[in-house]
Amino acid sequence: MNDTILVIDAGTTSTRAMLIDTDGRCRASAARPIEQHHPAPGLIEQDAREIWEKTLTCALEMAAAAGGASHIATIGITNQRETVVFWDAVSGEPVSRAIVWQDRRSAATCNAMRDKGYEPLIQRRTGLLLDPYFSASKIGWALNNWEELRGCGNRLRCGTVESWLLFKLTGGLHATDASNASRTSLMQIENGGGWDSELCELFGVPPQILPPIVDCAGKIGATRHELFGAAIPITAMAGDQQAATIGQGCLVPGQVKATYGTGAFVLANAGRVVPLSGHRLLATVLWQLGGERRYALEGSVFVAGSLIQWLRDKIGMLASAEETEALARSVPDTGGVYMVPALAGLGAPHWRSDATAQLSGLSFASGRAQIARAALESVSYQTHDLKRAFAADGVAWRDLRIDGGMVANDWLAQDLADILEVPVERPAFIETTALGVAMLAAVGAGIHTSLDEAASAMRGPIDRFRPQLQESVRSDRVAGWDQALARVLG
Repeated sequence: MNDTILVIDAGTTSTRAMLIDTDGRCRASAARPIEQHHPAPGLIEQDAREIWEKTLTCALEMAAAAGGASHIATIGITNQRETVVFWDAVSGEPVSRAIVWQDRRSAATCNAMRDKGYEPLIQRRTGLLLDPYFSASKIGWALNNWEELRGCGNRLRCGTVESWLLFKLTGGLHATDASNASRTSLMQIENGGGWDSELCELFGVPPQILPPIVDCAGKIGATRHELFGAAIPITAMAGDQQAATIGQGCLVPGQVKATYGTGAFVLANAGRVVPLSGHRLLATVLWQLGGERRYALEGSVFVAGSLIQWLRDKIGMLASAEETEALARSVPDTGGVYMVPALAGLGAPHWRSDATAQLSGLSFASGRAQIARAALESVSYQTHDLKRAFAADGVAWRDLRIDGGMVANDWLAQDLADILEVPVERPAFIETTALGVAMLAAVGAGIHTSLDEAASAMRGPIDRFRPQLQESVRSDRVAGWDQALARVLG
């Protein structure tokens, strides 16, 4: 049997499949874009059928590249988190559009629940705060507002993207893993905790539409024979940020990674104890193996790479995302320009769903280069805000392991080191989300005996960036950001 692992990485703006060997080498990959629909300001939806069909197309390409299903040992699935899909269990078809994690339609619901004093209960039970970001309020909103969901009766199923893909791949298996379930605001985060009936009632979510919660690795299921010509075991599922944390080798408490994709997500391994933040960070399940959970402290920034995509596609300022590096290097600074990219509100540590984006400090000297550099700098500043919050919760960063599509940009990697004042490490293979779920799948299939063994075998070389910026320049830049942010926060 060939030990190649087929990884499905269903992201926000694209879905991909990769062939990853047990030494961590990526043999081949395929990707397709996923369209985002914006029916009104603050509303972001996707076509669940498109997610499935394009994911299957990519997976079939990789099966062919491997030489057929017999050459694939196992499948691991990782996914954009918090996005919710609704489908008919009998027809196997979606009954509405998926509501994307960035969607803010349930902000009023969350604000009303916060005003009634429910947030401490939710944080204690789930590790999360009250925000439209998480799945529960999205599900409740959809059940209250979309007649087609109510029309399904007991055939209605709901899940995050990995659950939807598992259902389609297996021909009917309904399950979710603990790392994804921990992002819904409906799961009890303590070891052994399942769906919380009180929280389900509070958000208006019938527990029977939700999937059973399983480990992140193990014998989860197998694909339908007709999809690939043979059944392939599925032995791992994990949310994309947890998978990236594993792929970065953050297996010891205190190790920290940041992924820069559509948004930016910082996770610090917290070990066996659920971390409770006093500074509006989140507790999440990092992984569950053999029924035992490991936890992470997390800070989430809603807009990072999607800002560059917005400048390119909506504003027409860029021909490509890669152009930002040359533009940033072409000027010594932004000339006082700051961009607070609250295009979907602000995430941690502010949690302001009402915040809107602002570009400030413009003059006749400002041009494309200054604005592009300000956009990249905003990523460093938002990460710095998180670093302060982590430190206030007792988790000081000694270094930072970075990954995601944005960090192929050397200028940004160096700017992060300069603003954060810590060494920054970037793996040569930056698709650590895919690598992490491949590591889980290898453990679930018995190819490697533990995550430690998988990390030793599969992680590759590292690039390092060390702080170089003069302290006076760094402090002035951060002070300017704080002022720009204060104007947005009011």
